[in-house]
Amino acid sequence: MRLRPTRALLIALTIITTALIAVACGGSDSSGGDKLVVYSGREQELVEPLYAQFTKDTGIELDVRWGESPELAATIREEGDASPADVFYAQDAGSIGVLDSQLTPLPQADLDLVDARYRDPAGLWVGVTGRIRVLAYNKDRVQPDALPASVLALAEPTWTLGDIGVAPTNASFVGFVSALRETVGDEQTQAFLDGLATHAKTFQKNSQIVDAIASGEIDTGLVNHYYLYEKLASDPNAPVANHYFDPTDPGSLVNVSAVGILATSKHKQAAETFVHWLLTDGQIFFANDAVEREYPLNATQPGLERSAELPPLAEHLGPEVDLAKLGNDLEGTIGMIRKAGLVS
Repeated sequence: MRLRPTRALLIALTIITTALIAVACGGSDSSGGDKLVVYSGREQELVEPLYAQFTKDTGIELDVRWGESPELAATIREEGDASPADVFYAQDAGSIGVLDSQLTPLPQADLDLVDARYRDPAGLWVGVTGRIRVLAYNKDRVQPDALPASVLALAEPTWTLGDIGVAPTNASFVGFVSALRETVGDEQTQAFLDGLATHAKTFQKNSQIVDAIASGEIDTGLVNHYYLYEKLASDPNAPVANHYFDPTDPGSLVNVSAVGILATSKHKQAAETFVHWLLTDGQIFFANDAVEREYPLNATQPGLERSAELPPLAEHLGPEVDLAKLGNDLEGTIGMIRKAGLVS
């Protein structure tokens, strides 16, 4: 049985990130009028070209409300049946997972485009792109053979490679800790966080961690795989590389950006068109055009040109964890991160 979010959880969701929700309304009508209202937890700079291409291809205009995924999820919960949102496109599975009671099942034909491990078992949301957790490191300061096979080794008192960059309020780190709880249990997860805290240097964003690695401020950092490629796009000579943990290690978690349709949507047909487009033509954008090298999850879509730098996703499946469960107890996960002293 899935846990339903309490008001305390909603409050916890709003503190996952330090940024305040930024809402940008495309129309003058707060309900969105005839436009499809998309609550977008994806970075605006990344997906604005994607949304523009969708409108060009389909003629469907979007009213996009921007914000951090956990905060947007909390907003939708508070708005309830009065929410103007038609679609929620979240940065991570945990954020969309708390909205089960407000989402409607997606067409089975669209669900079938994505491997079952990357979508909700009840068909309420589906993964659009995937990202692997990695340990980024400075190539000039760290030898690859000095890096561990398991993320759990980062918490050992024998760690000798200096500070490890972490972004403890970022949704990707929170999702990783939630998955760790599912795989090794709460006791071992807390012990890991406590040990990690003795070596950790905290940042707000994953991109800041990679910048600090490149400058030599720190030697290693826990991030998603694609931040390396984002850094190299702006600084091709940055001495940064990705270290992948063992394929099924908890540190190799594959999380997803995910999309779902609100049961109260007033534009169901347009919303379904949006979801289908993300899983078909939209996959080409992520594979071929986006600076961030995420994995398109519909691998059968024609026209994908996967970068040679990316290891095949099938070789890094991550631990056996139900992504739908990552939103079950975000309040508890945040509490554990706080207890370790990673967040004040």
